[in-house]
Amino acid sequence: MSPAEEVRVHHVDEHMRIGEVSARTGLSLRTIRYYEEVGLVAPSARSQGGFRLYTEPDVARLQLVRRMKPLGFQLDEMRELLDLLHPAPRGGGGTATLDEGELRRLREFTERAERRCAELAATLDTAEDFAAMLRESLARHLERARRP
Repeated sequence: MSPAEEVRVHHVDEHMRIGEVSARTGLSLRTIRYYEEVGLVAPSARSQGGFRLYTEPDVARLQLVRRMKPLGFQLDEMRELLDLLHPAPRGGGGTATLDEGELRRLREFTERAERRCAELAATLDTAEDFAAMLRESLARHLERARRP
C-alpha cells in the first residue's frame, strides 16, 4: 500500500498511526511513546500488526499536553489537569460536571497558568529588547565598515 493510500485508510477508519500523529502535533515518536508510558495518553486501538492507532480526541489530548509543557506543569499535574478538562460522566448522565474540590483545583491551575504566561511574556520582552540592541549594534558596525 502506498503512503497516500495508507493515509486514506486511516482517515476512513478514523484512526491514525503514530507517524501521522507526530506530524500533526509536532511531538516526536519517542515523546508520544513516553507520554503513553506515563499515562498521559493511550492509543485508542492497535492495528492487526500491533501498530498504535490514534483518534482525533487522542491528538487533541496530546496537543493539550504540548500546551501545558511550557507552563511548567509536572506529569502528575498534567494527568490531573487532563482529567479535569475531560471528566468522565457521573451517575449515568451525559455531560460531566466538576465537584467543588475539582473546581477549586481547576481554578488553581488556571491561576498558575496565567502567572506563568505573565512570566514568559516578561522573559520574551527582555529577549526582544536584547535582540533589538544586537540589531542596532550590528547596524552601527556595518555603517562604520562602509565608510572610506
